[in-house]
Amino acid sequence: MFDSLSGRLQNVFRNLRGLGKISESNVSDALRDVRMALLDADVNFKVARDFIEAVKQKALGEHVVQSVQPGQQMIKIIHDELVTLLGSENAELQLIGNPACVLMCGLHGSGKTTTSAKLAKWLTKQGRSVLLVAADVYRPAAMDQLETLGAKLEIPVFVQKGETDVLKIARDALDFAQLQQRNTLIFDTAGRLQIDEPLVQELVRLRDLVKPQETLLVLDAATGQEAVNVASHFDKALNVTGAVLTKLDGDARGGAALSFKSVVGKPIKFMGVGEKPEDFEPFHPDRMAQRILGMGDIVTLVEKAVEAVDQEKAMALEEKMRKGNFTLDDFLSQLRQMKEMGPLEGIVGMLPGGADMLKGADLSKSEKEFRRMEGILCAMTPKERATPQLLNAKRRQRIAKGSGVSVAEVNNVLRRFDEMREMMKKLGKFQKMAAKFGGKLPGMGMPGMRF
Repeated sequence: MFDSLSGRLQNVFRNLRGLGKISESNVSDALRDVRMALLDADVNFKVARDFIEAVKQKALGEHVVQSVQPGQQMIKIIHDELVTLLGSENAELQLIGNPACVLMCGLHGSGKTTTSAKLAKWLTKQGRSVLLVAADVYRPAAMDQLETLGAKLEIPVFVQKGETDVLKIARDALDFAQLQQRNTLIFDTAGRLQIDEPLVQELVRLRDLVKPQETLLVLDAATGQEAVNVASHFDKALNVTGAVLTKLDGDARGGAALSFKSVVGKPIKFMGVGEKPEDFEPFHPDRMAQRILGMGDIVTLVEKAVEAVDQEKAMALEEKMRKGNFTLDDFLSQLRQMKEMGPLEGIVGMLPGGADMLKGADLSKSEKEFRRMEGILCAMTPKERATPQLLNAKRRQRIAKGSGVSVAEVNNVLRRFDEMREMMKKLGKFQKMAAKFGGKLPGMGMPGMRF
């Protein structure tokens, strides 16, 4: 995510950390590099200029000169200004009324249909009953795509194929939502060009009819500051309430994210970070700033872990760990929970220094290895997974053939499982020992440490 911008800023910070004293000279040198990094990321030049000026004024202030670690303080100032530039705080959706309406708009190919489905899934998790409305009458494939996505996510989709009047579709969808007791409607509208004024006016009429609480502009993050020009045009016509940045997992330079709030005056509310329905997150400016500056995003990582882990299964696994009854079924469950958290590249990228760890690393091999291990475990019978001792040479040959791998790879998975089980047994013994001492071990020097 914004790899090029992040890499260049981290190079600047390496030099800043070594500063014993901040002067106008070294501040100017550092900020010149920051400015070039922002412009290369296709940030609006006025936004970049104002950002640099704000950082410079604070960096040369009395408070910084007297600080103990001036280099670190300079980094903090850049971080704080970056958070301000991105919007200061998470802007939540304001969905009032029954039904509440969300109007999705944007250019051709920005990802509106996929984003509509992702938003529907996210709102469903928040306890809302969502109805997706196929309001793109110019691209029949969009209706089919929305139907497919809705079926996959088990979210109803209102479709009237052959109907060319968007306003009639909207009125019928509102009536249908009342009958089906759906409290949230998401309108997936047709993509349009900035210069296509008749289509823009059609959107205006649709907005006036459904009176949406939220009008979200879907922006392709790879388009840089051009996305801001698009946003300004749509905002002038529709008064958008916020934006959704898509394709942040691709070659996104950062210009759209860093320029949008400052130029348009509206917040970024969500971001798409992958192709799967779950690759969709609320936009938190402070967390995004930390990611850009290579500080990681532990809060989001923890949220993903909590969402992916079944609490009841986790407690049952903890009990098995204590007793040393860890099975291949448990091993398979752990692999699948890791997959639920998303691609390894995304997980590692949220760790502090994760960007550096990813340089030169081929995580696709790790992803393939996870899938291969899952295939091997699935080729076993439930009885074999529950009782690994049954896995003799003949059974291992059958498993290898069934999963399309060599016997050596099957043996490698079983070896890893044995190592993990041994570790679990030792942990269980360690916990029992700790319990004898009331939750603390002699000589630890840390009273109250519990296991």
